[in-house]
Amino acid sequence: MSAAAAARAKAGGGGGGLYKPRTPIYPKLVRGKWRNIKWALLVVTLAIYWGTPWIRWARPEGLPQQAVLVDFTGPRFYFFTIQLWPQEVYFFTGLLIMAALALFLVTALFGRLWCGYACPQTVWTDLFIVVERLFEGDRNARMKLDSSPLSFNKAWRKGGKHLVWLLIALATGGAWVFYFHDAPTLWKSIWIGQGPLTAYVSAGVLTFTTYSLAGTMREQVCTYLCPWPRIQGAMLDKHTLQVIYLKDRGEPRGPHKKDQSWEGRGDCIDCQQCVVVCPMGIDIRNGGQIECINCGLCVDACDEMMVKIGRPTGLIGYDTDHAVAEREGGSAASYKLVRPRTVYYGVALALVSGVMVWGLAMRQPVVFDVLRDRNPTFVRLHDGSVRDGYTLKVANRTFERQVFKVEVSGLAKDDLKTPGAPSSSTSLTFVVEPDQVGSMRLLVSAPESALPEPSMPIDVKIHSRDVTADAKSVFLSGEVNKP
Repeated sequence: MSAAAAARAKAGGGGGGLYKPRTPIYPKLVRGKWRNIKWALLVVTLAIYWGTPWIRWARPEGLPQQAVLVDFTGPRFYFFTIQLWPQEVYFFTGLLIMAALALFLVTALFGRLWCGYACPQTVWTDLFIVVERLFEGDRNARMKLDSSPLSFNKAWRKGGKHLVWLLIALATGGAWVFYFHDAPTLWKSIWIGQGPLTAYVSAGVLTFTTYSLAGTMREQVCTYLCPWPRIQGAMLDKHTLQVIYLKDRGEPRGPHKKDQSWEGRGDCIDCQQCVVVCPMGIDIRNGGQIECINCGLCVDACDEMMVKIGRPTGLIGYDTDHAVAEREGGSAASYKLVRPRTVYYGVALALVSGVMVWGLAMRQPVVFDVLRDRNPTFVRLHDGSVRDGYTLKVANRTFERQVFKVEVSGLAKDDLKTPGAPSSSTSLTFVVEPDQVGSMRLLVSAPESALPEPSMPIDVKIHSRDVTADAKSVFLSGEVNKP
């Protein structure tokens, strides 16, 4: 057997497998400042996710009354007072770029803060662990239960835990589909088998992924599936705030007895509390590791032990490699938040955000186009005048019914007409419903004496009480066919 094959066999437990089997992690419950922040964010983020589809927002009759809705049948995206149309996909692109730049900036400043506090994988895993503790107890009780033989006590606790996990996963998948359909309507129809097939498929897929990722895979998602730990490595430097163990203060470590002197030793008593509370199962005292999500739970655990033994807190805490090195050299620690990479990310984020705000502020309430008839290009009437045909297209992006007046300028004398209405030498009107596209046939006639050129530029203008728009076109006469 080659050396490489032998190494693979050893890593796979000697059975020739390519991967080491997962070692279960039993994180212990810890209390403290960072754990409380994580609890608060868990409640807030889950409330936003599950509650947002149920927020109602008054719009004209016939339009969705849901505040946030991705309506594929419309198709529109509604966000409270804003509605975006498919051709405005660049706004979504801008939002994604803003989110990426914000994540880059936060990572450069504070490390994997997103991973430790707000990532959906972290939030749902925390929730699943809460359920696990309710049924099986804290760390020691769970370990004892897993090592015990099958019994009624073990069966109902394990079964109850997995049942609640499935219900949470189902609620997660179900809440997601409410963002794409009217929530109250879908809620009624989905339970009686009358919901759209896409809703059932989407809910099923998300139920499976939530249950498997947050319930059975957990830290493996962050370590192996998620690319972000590798990407963020390029964004960190010695000035980035991260969870750090202060070796200069903690070493040499070892057990400490009551009334024993602290001379010649470090503050770390090797109690392993920072390890047993870690949801990733790592030892932060070994230095920075790709598995660390900077959740701060080891900080709370260590601070609790320092208080118990009467030593200063902060042996493990949020710090920078640069500050640690300065203290080890006898200098005062300094922190440098403003540096080239944070400036680059900050400026880029400000520019993209400014463009997005400007785009929303300058967004036109209506989009107006004039499509000229191509066949025939013109019609010569019995009295010798020339008539050209146009189709007016108006996208009414407002939530109000618009009554537009149509005016044409550029011809010395003209008559306007739309099929089914009398001719007018001044203007015509037509109505476009809220959040809809309206069209109108416009026939423009002019006497030959008023057409000195074979092609005359005209300006078509529409205006209502609050909205004005115009579009350019041309009026063609018979002269265009002359050699």
